[in-house]
Amino acid sequence: MASCASDGKSELVVLNNLQDGEAIATFAGGCFWCTEAVFERVEGVNNVVSGYTGGKEENPTYYQVSYGKTTHAEGIQIYYDPKVITYQELLDIFFATHNPTELNRQGPDVGKQYRTAVYYHDDAQKKAVEATIAKLDKSGKYDKKIVTEVQPYDKFWLAEDYHQDYYELNPGNPYIINVAIPKVKKLKKYFPEKVKAKYKAER
Repeated sequence: MASCASDGKSELVVLNNLQDGEAIATFAGGCFWCTEAVFERVEGVNNVVSGYTGGKEENPTYYQVSYGKTTHAEGIQIYYDPKVITYQELLDIFFATHNPTELNRQGPDVGKQYRTAVYYHDDAQKKAVEATIAKLDKSGKYDKKIVTEVQPYDKFWLAEDYHQDYYELNPGNPYIINVAIPKVKKLKKYFPEKVKAKYKAER
């Protein structure tokens, strides 16, 4: 897996160290503390890391991204076992646990850095996300059209150490209590069969 930056700066993730049979997905859906926590709890997901993606700047920092000084979004990199969880199932969870109709915001977080986006790694992923968006739009599930960006994956910059596993390490943080926990509860409500056993009993 990618190692966290230890000097307080972001670190470019190089995708040459996947485990045998492992696959990768890259999503952005608001604050990465929330999206990381959701997917860490999904059966078949081996690791999730938080970082910055979808932008052109090199070595972005949290300060730069969170204040909208870059073109990056806060995102997550998901390393998963496709024999246990499929890319389509990850997409279904992604769309169900954030609001894909909100343009450049999620809840209290406002700005393009909090946009909803999927960064596809191959043509199969691109077709899957496009088909999913079309199906959801046609279903009438949402009052507004989905605004999730669908872009080819380019680079992913690992966020600073203190952002990794933030949900687990800061359970008393008001943001975690008021914003992140409700998203985790959506996972458990809509996909109870996909939740790892060790997380089923947590609040």
